[in-house]
Amino acid sequence: MAPTAGTQKRRRAEDLKPRIISASRRTDIPAFYGTWLLNRLRAGWALTYNPFNRRPMAVSLRPQDVAGIVLWSKNFGPFLTHAEEIRERGFNCFFLFTITGLPRLLEPHTPPVKEAVAAFRTLARRFSPHHLVWRYDPILLSPLTDPAYHLRTFGHLCRQLGGYTFRCYVSFLDFYPKVRRRLERLSRTAGLELLAEPLPETKLELLRELAKAAAKHNIEVRVCSEDLPPSTGLKKARCIDPELLAPLFGLDPALYPPKPTRPGCGCHESVDIGVYETCPHLCEY
Repeated sequence: MAPTAGTQKRRRAEDLKPRIISASRRTDIPAFYGTWLLNRLRAGWALTYNPFNRRPMAVSLRPQDVAGIVLWSKNFGPFLTHAEEIRERGFNCFFLFTITGLPRLLEPHTPPVKEAVAAFRTLARRFSPHHLVWRYDPILLSPLTDPAYHLRTFGHLCRQLGGYTFRCYVSFLDFYPKVRRRLERLSRTAGLELLAEPLPETKLELLRELAKAAAKHNIEVRVCSEDLPPSTGLKKARCIDPELLAPLFGLDPALYPPKPTRPGCGCHESVDIGVYETCPHLCEY
């Protein structure tokens, strides 16, 4: 069957649409490679690599070809000055800021919570609370970080971030083989006894308590890459979310279809320009 005129028009719009750039779920560009990103934006292009076959692909970073840049980081402090120039160059910025407050044993090189909160608040003032999502990810359960630990830490962070964001994405640790090997090594060297992956009812009970704590500060909790029954009332997180970006950047959400990166992922289409195994944070998980 020959394509209709309407189908051809949609295809042309799909081909010509500006891209959502993810920078990056693969590594922490704002914390360590902000100057590189700024130089690539000045140049108008970057190379990205397929993580499976290592094939390079040129990505246009001209302002007219970029709908928005979704920036992921555990430390936006070094990036604050770069963010100003990026905005002045006409790029739309959105921030996914991970703050967990996990012990140094698990996150040896992330900034102290006080510094991270200060950077979060600075970004919210310069852009808006709607331009930031707080990520409390991963939730790792162990004798050192049991549910009570997470409720205390999460509640403290809610008090610090209330009014500076309206949404928090949470996710439990995924026990990929390489993650399990790292944690088993940590268990041997540091004597940290790790629990098995939490039971569904344990996850659900903790998620409900986190959502209650966040609601007191007008923060909505959404859950990333977890299959939950609708009866929980908890919505699914979409880290790349065109509907969230649309009122900020004026893009058409219909042009960016769902494109999950792993089972349970709710993300929509984007182009990631990061490279795996290049993050100096060296988190144990």
